[in-house]
Amino acid sequence: MDPVLARQTMVNEQLKARGIKDPRVLSAFLEVPRHRFVEEYLKYKAYDDYPLSIGFGQTISQPYMVALMTQALMPQPGHKLLEIGTGSGYQAAILSRLCRIVHSIERISSLASRARKIHDELGYFNIHIRIGDGTLGLAKEAPFDGIVVTAGAPHVPEALIAQLAEGGQLIIPVGDESLQELKRFTRTKDTVKEESLGGCRFVKLIGKNGWAK
Repeated sequence: MDPVLARQTMVNEQLKARGIKDPRVLSAFLEVPRHRFVEEYLKYKAYDDYPLSIGFGQTISQPYMVALMTQALMPQPGHKLLEIGTGSGYQAAILSRLCRIVHSIERISSLASRARKIHDELGYFNIHIRIGDGTLGLAKEAPFDGIVVTAGAPHVPEALIAQLAEGGQLIIPVGDESLQELKRFTRTKDTVKEESLGGCRFVKLIGKNGWAK
């Protein structure tokens, strides 16, 4: 596998062809080596159009879904972002190419350690991973210009809305255990705007303000 060619094919056939148009987002997907974030035995599938297991009952999301969520977040170079669910570390890596700093929360310590190691090896030093309950957000670093949740929630955690800066966006899958709707919430001075971005399927968001287990 030629990783550079595989990334170009992924961007052309999976992202551009399905409506991902932001040039900065497309550039980040061309840059970040997705194959570094999957198990050795799955590297030959790293650029295919579906999620892959990363152990512990978790997955790395399909490239298109990562791109859709990233584009919907509208990250800018000066932004401070929060990711809930580090997982493989791939989503955080993509975001790190597009903003000033990424804070990421992971509840499984082994995944957090593995992601941190890969980020360090790639030189992505503007990512800060913490182990904890992502449904509580990260109040001490708030407000955030954007928050992305990479697991399906039964409802929207109020803590995440509260930690958005004015004009900030929250991207989160909401629904039952098997199927969710990807939603974008935008915080304004007086209200919170809600939009639907389509159906999706994620692993469960576990925590105090999510699923119990």
